[in-house]
Amino acid sequence: MPSLQDQLLKAGLADEKKAKAIRQEKRKKRKTQPKGAFQESEAEIRARKAREEKAERDRELNRQRQQEAEKKAIQAQIRQIIETNRLDRSKGETSYQFVHDKKIKKILVDDGMFDALSSGRLAIASLNDSYEIIPEAVARKIMERDEQAIVVLHDRTTQQENDEDDPYAGYEIPDDLMW
Repeated sequence: MPSLQDQLLKAGLADEKKAKAIRQEKRKKRKTQPKGAFQESEAEIRARKAREEKAERDRELNRQRQQEAEKKAIQAQIRQIIETNRLDRSKGETSYQFVHDKKIKKILVDDGMFDALSSGRLAIASLNDSYEIIPEAVARKIMERDEQAIVVLHDRTTQQENDEDDPYAGYEIPDDLMW
């Protein structure tokens, strides 16, 4: 099967000089082009860009999934820490009130827990819409993971500093006074 150039020459539509010039020009073009380099067509360029964009979207989705998995793992750790370290407050008769989500909440505790909560030795943690009392050291570990899980933890150092500057430090508060 003869080439198109040969057919045109036989038909008399092209002459030998022009055909030779075109062949030389093609040869020069091939030689000036670096080896291994090829020209991408427009479709190949679009396909490559689409693959790159898809890979970027996939990376972003994977990153989001990984963050969600990390959040779930942290919540599971917090839940386990609270459940293993919570204190029994079934004998509580004294009402301890605190603010959570702009609402005043109330739990029953015994007198020792009441004093420890007020002084910052105990803390209140939120667990599945309920509140648990945990030691201060455990509360600090939980706060490293998620500060929102701890509802009440009074700072001991600020209370001691305030006691030194308190102008009413000399006045005693009656034991039977409840707020």
